[in-house]
Amino acid sequence: MLKKLFLGIAIGVFFVYLSLRGIDMKGITNGLKNVNFLFIIPFLCLMVIIQILRSYRWGVIMNPIMKIDQFSLFSVTSVGFLAVIAIPARIGELARPYLISTKTGMSMSSAMGTIMVERVFDALTVLTVFFIVVLFTPLPPWLIRGSFIFLFLSLALLGLMVFLISRKETSLKILSTVVKLFPVKWHSRLTGLIDRFIDGFKIISHQRHMYYLVFLSILIWVIDAVAMYVLFFAFDIELPLSAAFVLMTTIIIGIAIPAAPGFIGNWHFFCVLGLGLFGIDKTGALTYAIVLHFLSIGVIVILGLAFLPFNRFSLPDIKSKFSVNSEATVDPDETHFTKQTSELEK
Repeated sequence: MLKKLFLGIAIGVFFVYLSLRGIDMKGITNGLKNVNFLFIIPFLCLMVIIQILRSYRWGVIMNPIMKIDQFSLFSVTSVGFLAVIAIPARIGELARPYLISTKTGMSMSSAMGTIMVERVFDALTVLTVFFIVVLFTPLPPWLIRGSFIFLFLSLALLGLMVFLISRKETSLKILSTVVKLFPVKWHSRLTGLIDRFIDGFKIISHQRHMYYLVFLSILIWVIDAVAMYVLFFAFDIELPLSAAFVLMTTIIIGIAIPAAPGFIGNWHFFCVLGLGLFGIDKTGALTYAIVLHFLSIGVIVILGLAFLPFNRFSLPDIKSKFSVNSEATVDPDETHFTKQTSELEK
């Protein structure tokens, strides 16, 4: 875990250097002084709406497993996203599954499965919108190729999830052979973790819920792009809405790489890169990146800190709960899976 922490920080420092290289610092200072703050308020409102929709969508994904009230969802989501930006290398992604498991009794493995569904649909939604924009906006080949790679990986993950949940018995039989490669004392715990993790994909087998999930995913990312577009006006940047979608995609690709806390470096470099595609000079682009990052992360920090007293956690707590070598009691689902695996082996 420490290696991931240092890796994220090192990558962030590298991107900070690239972002600042050749920058006119006086130009950035002047740019910040000339920001039109009338457009900051609608931007912040849109950011809060996105967080509410994210928490609501997560509830939709978990609905086939367990119904959870919206306040708990929003509370845990706010603290979870704070953990993602505060802890390098995406280690904070484990916070939401841990907190919702602690608060509701849902299996942490199932909660992690729902997070995987959420991330795959996020990627597919953003990339689909991006490729629609590409039809009307000339973009460099490297960006299109990179997006195709992400699209292929996302579709592959979706295909894997569909197979696991729709052919669960076959999946369990295949995975049971993998479990045997580990020490015998881990078998029971591992089989239970796998079974409940696959349960996190249950929404995929509910057609009506799937349509709703697609709709919510599109809505979230369209609002995100609109928020970036609104912020263009604060800097007198005259670019179309399609540019905001391209910028959004570029930043998402950048922060998918292991990063320092708050995505510092990654966010700024890829934002500058995205705006540069439309002829925005590096100094102006970095000024925009600084404000966009500060406001976006600021909303997450404020909401996260507001709910943190009710959702406390630590990395050792998460590690002990998820550890395959923990002494946690095996639940009925895990016992059922172990029996089912034994039957399949016979």
